[in-house]
Amino acid sequence: MELIKCFKALSDNTRLRLFYVLQHYELNVNEIVLVVDMIQSGVSRHLKILLESGLLTSRRDGSFIYYAADRNHTINTFISLIDQSVEKKELYGKDLEKARQMIQIRQNRTKRFFKTVAPQWDRLKKEVLGNFDLNARIKDIVSCEGKVSDLGCGTGELIERLSSDRSCRLIGIDSSPEMLEQARLRLSGIQTAELRLGELEYLPMKNKEIYTAIMNMVLHHISQPQLAIAEVYRVLKPTGVFILSDFEKHDQEQIKDIIGGSWLGFEKQKIKTWLTEIGFHLKSIESYPVNHNLIINMFTAEKPKI
Repeated sequence: MELIKCFKALSDNTRLRLFYVLQHYELNVNEIVLVVDMIQSGVSRHLKILLESGLLTSRRDGSFIYYAADRNHTINTFISLIDQSVEKKELYGKDLEKARQMIQIRQNRTKRFFKTVAPQWDRLKKEVLGNFDLNARIKDIVSCEGKVSDLGCGTGELIERLSSDRSCRLIGIDSSPEMLEQARLRLSGIQTAELRLGELEYLPMKNKEIYTAIMNMVLHHISQPQLAIAEVYRVLKPTGVFILSDFEKHDQEQIKDIIGGSWLGFEKQKIKTWLTEIGFHLKSIESYPVNHNLIINMFTAEKPKI
């Protein structure tokens, strides 16, 4: 990274605004245009300069390219300086609020999707997973020591499977009232299961409340995955276990038509980085092929003893 390029890139007020927003949120060009109220060609030109300086990273997801501030020691120093210089400027606060609204629009789109598909969800998921029994694989490695939480529990299919071990105290959390209603119907009569409505980025749980957290094929629906992973770290007890399964990064946009999602899967290294940066110790990664030439990666991580 050339420091001169970084200073030159940030010498322009518009690029300073863009970098400030993108250190807080990952956004695509259309969203950025709405945040800063500029024409797309101008935004794209400024993003190109920030990318070439090394201050931003980009990733392609289907037909969209998403931008965010890169993270390393040098860039964190820039971020600290910028935070000190712009924190009281009204314009930057307005930019952040607009960016939050972009994320809320994505979340609302996800909720509308699940409201529509809730009654058919198990069938749609089966279309993608085929004959692979992911729930059985998760059950094999779950210990019922302490409370176990299925985060993004959907229709309660995994909780039902885990409830066969009556020593399991189970908590299911989902942001969709319609999905939770399906779960309530499925789990009626199971006394060891509790359901809660809540966002995975802001879990309705106390610090260090649970021993095992499961996020099963959920992360690709979340606009800000790092927030959800950080919340898992917060609610887990020391030495608690986090089981995370999701798609390997792919380019099949039609999968979103079947089971929705904000991401077309994730590179292994991306999730490994998120886990370790937040503080988890990664124990293992297993990979399984499913329908549509897709691969599911399952990560098992541990919160270290403090």
